Amino acid sequence: MLDCHLYREDLERILSADLPWESLRGRRVLVTGATGMVGSLLVDTLASMMDDHGFELIAMSRNREELERLFSIHSDHEGFRMIEHDVNEQMDLSCDTIFHCASNTHPRLYSSDPIGTITTNVIGLRNLLEMASSGDGRFVFLSSVEVYGQNRGDVDAFDESYCGYIDCNTVRAGYNESKRVGETLCQAYGSQKGLDFVIPRLSRLYGPSMRLDDSKAMSQFLLNSARGENIVLKSKGDQFFSYCYASDAISAILHLFFHGESGNAYNVSGLDSDFTLADIAYELASMAGTEVVFDLPDEKERRGYSTATKAVLDISKVKATGWMPEVSMKDGLRRTVSSLASRL
Repeated sequence: MLDCHLYREDLERILSADLPWESLRGRRVLVTGATGMVGSLLVDTLASMMDDHGFELIAMSRNREELERLFSIHSDHEGFRMIEHDVNEQMDLSCDTIFHCASNTHPRLYSSDPIGTITTNVIGLRNLLEMASSGDGRFVFLSSVEVYGQNRGDVDAFDESYCGYIDCNTVRAGYNESKRVGETLCQAYGSQKGLDFVIPRLSRLYGPSMRLDDSKAMSQFLLNSARGENIVLKSKGDQFFSYCYASDAISAILHLFFHGESGNAYNVSGLDSDFTLADIAYELASMAGTEVVFDLPDEKERRGYSTATKAVLDISKVKATGWMPEVSMKDGLRRTVSSLASRL
């Protein structure tokens, strides 16, 4: 668990929601991608509830050292385990409740490991769906705003039925297309094997648990601000996107786990969190007392960047289930910069 009071406040905010935790009693819960931004906060949240509600928890990642660094604090829980494993490989494990958070999630990985980007969202997912289909628990596949592709100019915001354009003959498309296939694979297991699943489609995420090597533009802005550096903008900054603070994302994931309708996908984004990259850059520069400077990306970065210029999510569907985001963009940026500064 991160040693940061703001992170702990985020955790307490998630835990304050009135959720039917007792329904997990006797379950064995698996979180893949446990050392990532989403997975780590999800593990810390679940670990806080496991003793009182009688379920086991397994945190899985390819990096044993990171597992130990993040979660050794939970080793006193009798039902807590850490497993070093690549989900693309077959696993001798039995779990009835699975949160599939493992994925390459930033531009340098999309371009440097395009095969791994695709296989984790398809082959790794299939391995986990096979495991889940032998039980009666719920499966959560974390998807992304990226499945919508480029806005064709016919809508202001994407609802869950929208399908935009993706040029599949690019390395960058590996992420978008594999998330799309992953969602369809979940539908196949639901139809053929009766699997109970739900799919949160997450907007662009940020928060205290983000990795320091994350190459997304937003993440680089946050790191620049935390270090008191100029904010480096590698485009005009007119890309207009939805964002979501990490604790709101976890809150939505857990809410949908308990209350989402089986077989459905739900958009998730933050409170008043639709902004251009330039707006965010100038806000973070103001926080740091620095300036915004412009610099073209190198070839590897460019190949991993999204070509989308507008990707705003309509979250009416998830709100109809009773969930609401709580953290505004300005507050989320402030909290993230402060938390990152304490880690640097």
